[in-house]
Amino acid sequence: MSYFLLFLSAAIVNNFVLVRFLGICPFVGVSKQLSSATGMGMATTFVLVLTSAVCYILNKLVLIPFDITELGLITYIVVIAAVVQFTELMIRHISPKIFKQLGIYLPLITTNCIVLGLALINESMDYNFFEVLVFSLGAGAGFALVLVIYAAMRERLAHADIPGPFKGSAIALVTAGLLSMAFMGFTNLISG
Repeated sequence: MSYFLLFLSAAIVNNFVLVRFLGICPFVGVSKQLSSATGMGMATTFVLVLTSAVCYILNKLVLIPFDITELGLITYIVVIAAVVQFTELMIRHISPKIFKQLGIYLPLITTNCIVLGLALINESMDYNFFEVLVFSLGAGAGFALVLVIYAAMRERLAHADIPGPFKGSAIALVTAGLLSMAFMGFTNLISG
């Protein structure tokens, strides 16, 4: 499979949020403002790519050669926590405004199921290092894309005339469902 198709598969066809239903908590929680959604999308993409690269290297150079693959899950969790802490420190230093907007959701990237799920999927798919990087970048780009689209829709809905029973969470969930249906239209476009 070409790198472009692998990227497209992770970002659009098998989108982690709308097709695989991973990462719903930050999807709903950080999507009220476009700026915080953009920051969270970029931070999560960075964490996904870095975590996947480190987990791949540890798996191939430590876990498999020493026949301790049963420690993979624990190792991945430690790597994820370290990478998220590093990312949090970077964002605090580079952009205090985005750091403040993301609030509690930034350290919660540690518990975002996309990050651990991606590491486990990469392991099970037996990708080489460059395929892991491309797939992880695609997963992050897809997460960021969906987060930004959803945040833009929610900002518009905040100024729309919505019937009483649909205001707030109800219209947000209906919108998320419609967005998910739109992305599921790409299913089986690319296998993988």
